[in-house]
This record gives sequence, structure tokens and C-alpha cells, in this order.
Amino acid sequence: MTPDTTPATDSGSPVGAGMRTAFTELVGVRCPIVQTGMGYVAGARLAAATSAAGGLGIVAASTMTLEEMGRAIRSVKERTDAPFGVNIRSDADDAEERVRLMIAEGVRVASFALAPSQRLIGTLKDAGVVVMPSIGARRHAEKVAAWGADAVIVQGGEGGGHTGPVPTTVLLPDVVDAVDIPVIAAGGFFDGRGLVAALSYGAAGVAMGTRFLLTSDSPVGDEVKRVYLGKGVRDTVVTTRVDGVPHRVLTSDLVTRLESAGRATGFARALANAARFKRLSGLSWAAMLREGRRMRHGRELTWAQVLMAANTPMLLKAAMVDGRADLGVMASGQVVGLIDDLPSCAELIDRVMKEADEALARLPR
Repeated sequence: MTPDTTPATDSGSPVGAGMRTAFTELVGVRCPIVQTGMGYVAGARLAAATSAAGGLGIVAASTMTLEEMGRAIRSVKERTDAPFGVNIRSDADDAEERVRLMIAEGVRVASFALAPSQRLIGTLKDAGVVVMPSIGARRHAEKVAAWGADAVIVQGGEGGGHTGPVPTTVLLPDVVDAVDIPVIAAGGFFDGRGLVAALSYGAAGVAMGTRFLLTSDSPVGDEVKRVYLGKGVRDTVVTTRVDGVPHRVLTSDLVTRLESAGRATGFARALANAARFKRLSGLSWAAMLREGRRMRHGRELTWAQVLMAANTPMLLKAAMVDGRADLGVMASGQVVGLIDDLPSCAELIDRVMKEADEALARLPR
């Protein structure tokens, strides 16, 4: 699992512009850096900018219709010929259609927030698509590796969005020791020092969400970005009041109200949000109830939480698309408190790789 950190210079790139690891060899990118699939943030623009800069951009298609997903894929291909990935929900009703679309469009990497079935993995691998699920526990990594996954993204508790209780520094080596496929570390990464630290644990690269959200290529509005930039390392909270499972988000008045609301108030708010999401999405109440039942499966959720889970996209869209930080939920990793600028993806990746070279040079020989 030890990566080859030889700088990639065979293509004429300057030393420091790239780094060979098991992940870069698997996917065909220059730099062992992944931009995660953030709903309503990681569209064609951000994914293409990341991939063109040498990393792996991932289109977050879970919040897109099938038609929107197809347009996004084609838009990335128009902007760059570099490899990129697409993230979908493995439990979506149209997951198989989305997999067929990825195969037809020649997408290099299929990313999943929930473990895909062995059958879906097999379909993708037979078509030459790299399968890279995100996991939060050793046993999940072992399961998908046994099913044929090519790589895994391992997110520790520092990470934003849905997250677990185990920090990256504990979870990462645990998973690296358990599987024999490339492991990408996520949760708490934003610079070259972190990349070197992850490599020292045996990872083959790092994945970053909050750091890529806070770039000039990110579609998030300036006002919302300013909210992020004003936060410190203690200004996130893990709450189950968004969709019933642990979710790391920025602290805000809305999150405080969700946390303090009683059962009746919470249910009323969830119902109102569900009605708003129904109007915007065009889904029927029956479809939303099916979604809620699927999210409730295997979890001890109240029906208020089920409704919140079903319309979580509404809360994300309010902030990420509509620019309403006061009305939306803003997923964020703790690393937000260490970020104070908005570089382009190209500037960010170049900086991270240079910092990694400098960090390696400082290590005792």
C-alpha cells in the first residue's frame, strides 16, 4: 500500500506538478487529489476545473435528474478531456439507468456515497469504469473490496456532510491495513502537509470537499462563501436533526432551531419543508413517502426525521444555490476554520503539490 511518490515528469510537467501513487495510476490523473461529490456544489464547472488542473473532479449527480446528469457529464467532456467521476446514490430508484448512462458516456470513475450492490459494481467493472465508494468504517471497506471495488474514499469524523465518530487519524490506518486496494483519505485535508501525512499512513491520495467548495470555480454564491470564511475550527456541529443521521454542518441560527425544536415543532417544520420540496421537485407525495421509507430502512428515525431526510436537498439548495445562508443547511468539515482564501482549482492543486514537495524535503533522512 506504500505509494510511489516519485514526481511525474515524463509528460514534461515540472517537478512538483504531479505525484505517482496507486490511485493516480488507476485513474489516470497527475495528482492524488480528489474533489468530492458535494450536492448542488460539484457540478460540471467545478469538476471540470479540478480535472483540468490534474486532480479528479467528481460531478455530484445525486441531486440531479437523469437528464441533468447527462447534460453535466457532456459539459465536463466539452471543458476537458481529463478523467473525471460521477457520484450517484446506489439506492436511487433509477440507479441502474444512471450506471448505464455513465458507461455510455465514458465516465472514468463511478463514486457512491452508500455501498453499491455487488451487481452494480460488476456492471461498471465489466465496462472498464473504476468503482470508488465512500465509506466510514473498516467493515464497509472490507465488504466493497470483496465485491470488487477498485478503490475507496475513507472519511473520518472531521469531514463535512454525513460523517462518523472515528477521526481520520484512527480510521485511515485501520482501513489501509484491512484492504488491498487504493485508499483515499478524506476528512480534515486542505494542504500539502495533509497530503504527505495521508501518504505516510499508506493512503494513495486525499479527497477534499470544503476546500474545493471554497474556490473561485465553485458555484456557491459569494455571500455564502463569506459565511464559510468567517467560521473557526469550532464552528461546526454534528447533528441528526437534518436527516436523522449524523451530519456535520456549519453552526447557524437554523441549525440551533432544529436542535432545540420539540417533537411537534420539528414535525411541523419538516412537513412544511417537505411541501416546499414537493413543489420544486415535482415529486408526488407518494414518491416522497417511498423516498422516506427507503431512508428509514434500517434506521431508528422518527417520521419527522424521515420527512427531513426526504427533503434535505431543499435545505442544501437554499444555501448552495439560492444563496440563503439563513434558510439553508451548509455542510462543512472542521477544516473550514483553516481556510481563508478562494483560489482557483488550478491554483489550489498547484499549491498543494508544492507544499507536499516542501513537506517531504523537511522530513529527516
